[in-house]
Amino acid sequence: MNYIQLEKLGEGTYATVYKGRSRTTNELVALKEITLDPEEGTPSTAIREISLMKELKHINIVRLHDVIHTETKLVLIFEYCESDLKRYMDTHGDRGALDAMTVKSFMYQLLRGTAFCHENRVLHRDLKPQNLLVNRKGELKIGDFGLARAFGVPVNTFSNEVVTLWYRAPDVLLGSRTYSTSIDVWSCGCIFAEMISGIPLFRGRDNQDQLLHIMRVVGTPHDSVLRKIANDSPEVQLKVFPKYPKVPYQTILPKATYLAIDLLERMLQFEPSMRIAAADTLRHPYFAPSQPQVSPTNAYTATAAQQRPAAHSVAYQQATAAVAANSQATPHAPAVPGQQYYQPAVAQQMAPAQPGQNPGLYQFTMSYPTQMAAPAQQMQQQYPVAGVQSQQQYGTQDYNMYTAPR
Repeated sequence: MNYIQLEKLGEGTYATVYKGRSRTTNELVALKEITLDPEEGTPSTAIREISLMKELKHINIVRLHDVIHTETKLVLIFEYCESDLKRYMDTHGDRGALDAMTVKSFMYQLLRGTAFCHENRVLHRDLKPQNLLVNRKGELKIGDFGLARAFGVPVNTFSNEVVTLWYRAPDVLLGSRTYSTSIDVWSCGCIFAEMISGIPLFRGRDNQDQLLHIMRVVGTPHDSVLRKIANDSPEVQLKVFPKYPKVPYQTILPKATYLAIDLLERMLQFEPSMRIAAADTLRHPYFAPSQPQVSPTNAYTATAAQQRPAAHSVAYQQATAAVAANSQATPHAPAVPGQQYYQPAVAQQMAPAQPGQNPGLYQFTMSYPTQMAAPAQQMQQQYPVAGVQSQQQYGTQDYNMYTAPR
């Protein structure tokens, strides 16, 4: 085998995961080793995971490098990530709760990866903090596609034994087998709330108890909603539930902003058809650029895409595009007069932020037509600027501003 096994990282139902290193590239990898039963052969979960992950190539999805198949075992070679979200929250959070900018960064990456899965007609079906990996650059990646399924039209009938209980959608808890992408959105909403507060939002002991935990927060749905779920899923057997009033999320998550609560509300709708789509969450105002933060987050390097200067208004679509492009940013080119004056920060010129470390200086680049250089002076009053470099070319004035937390 072209990989050296270094240390055991964890053990699951049908696999053991080791930290490893490539003999050829010296790159760290994760080795997921599955012992094969001579009578049963390769587990269906492994076959499913391999077939789906070979097709899903995205920065927010763990990359499958290689598969090694012998008579006695199957080894899946994945890119290596230093932590998972659960451990990251335990070690970097305030009693598990992450700071607002880190929550926003991780949430955007989670939803972007989930939206990519859905665009490629894949349901993950087991989104939870333990299955979300985080590397030292603060990149979040969706892993463990052992329960994932491809879906098509018309809607297939699936098993209702999916998703760890605390992150399971109410329609699945009711017994629905005709669910779709909305079950992943519900799980993302539960993870969102957990990152904000540090504790799982709904902690039931079994299906019935989990439903009651949900209803105590979102309120008992109207009978018409329950009937609609039953009509869409004939296997659902309706029961009589206590009548609980809705509890405002502000009382449960007092640290959350209004926009965070609004997005959470749209994700945690009891009725599946009312839940916001993963792709639509990326356009929610919660992810719009915010005002400069006093201290950059430890999870990722702050960029101009998240920090909009007051002197210039930026279209929301452009701003979110800048966020999405951050990981693939190219060197800054001079702005052309008459075109967009706002450029994402140059990734290569920024010291990478690492979990648990202060990124220190961070940079953003702004370009203005030469005759509009005055707004740049205003920016120095808006930001804690540590230094400014500028150059004039092609009729534009380019400003590289290096800022640091006060």
